[in-house]
Amino acid sequence: MTYNVAILGASGYTGAELVRLIATHPSLKIVGLSGNSKAGLSMAQVFPHLRHLDLPVLTTIEDMSFDGVDLVFCALPHATSQKVISGLPRHLRIVDLSADFRLRDPAEYEKWYGKPHSAVEMQKEAVYGLTEFYRDEISQALLVAGTGCNAATGQYALRPLIAAGVIDLDNIIIDLKAAVSGAGRALKENLLHAELSEGYHAYAVGGTHRHLGEFDQEFSAVAGRPVHVQFTPHLVPANRGILATVYVQGDVEAIYGALDAAYAEEPFVTVLPKGEAPSTKHIRASNFCHIGVVADRVSGRVMVIAALDNLTKGSSGQALQNANLMLGLPETEGLMLAPVFP
Repeated sequence: MTYNVAILGASGYTGAELVRLIATHPSLKIVGLSGNSKAGLSMAQVFPHLRHLDLPVLTTIEDMSFDGVDLVFCALPHATSQKVISGLPRHLRIVDLSADFRLRDPAEYEKWYGKPHSAVEMQKEAVYGLTEFYRDEISQALLVAGTGCNAATGQYALRPLIAAGVIDLDNIIIDLKAAVSGAGRALKENLLHAELSEGYHAYAVGGTHRHLGEFDQEFSAVAGRPVHVQFTPHLVPANRGILATVYVQGDVEAIYGALDAAYAEEPFVTVLPKGEAPSTKHIRASNFCHIGVVADRVSGRVMVIAALDNLTKGSSGQALQNANLMLGLPETEGLMLAPVFP
């Protein structure tokens, strides 16, 4: 059976990544693409690397028909997404890639995003889209909220450790390096080549990054008590990839064992041999996440290092993984592409 899907916001990076992945998916057909600022253009004009594909012309959301559409991917900016989704036909299954439905508490959304949520009832219905930990809920959901790419990386490293009780919950440091595509495709002065290349810098320093809202929500729920990690992201002059070095306190054998057990049957998350550190080069443009565990020279201190591609496993690949579950398809369908190397 073939399911018809539409992508709203197809002129951005995550939208283009969805098109790339769905192009080889045996059970999905793209029947609608929106890109309001690029309406009337073909995807080949906006993204020449997709010119070999037979795709619908980009249109505005208002001009798009949802007749016969089974599932919608919403790759729109936060705040825009909630307004658009609240106006879509209620029978549609929706995977949202924005931040709009990630936080369950409307007060937390307002705290981190600076304005009240405009679709609170739908916010209550949304299922958090970290597939490996919400698989059953996602398979029954009409609305799935994709995670933040930084939030996903940190959670893959830490959730099993918090659940197993093998680390000190009050001494967790996430030092994360993120590629520039995570900031989106819009023109920004600080992302110009001359501004960004040949250096990297910390941003949202001191606990102001919005993905901390996800960390607080998810880690505290797993632990059954408040957990507030220290998180510092850095912007690096690379196109794709996230590498999170997480510093924890605990026994290295217990930490490795908890991660190895948690991901033993997972198709996309691999725990590397003990002492081996992952690289973003080895997961590039794939839906895989690699995790390494390395003991510090001081007994009781451990580094857990996670690498994933922010556009794929951190966003569009995760969205497709969730869509597969929502449509009753094999979870790995269309996603077993090997990483691009070098």
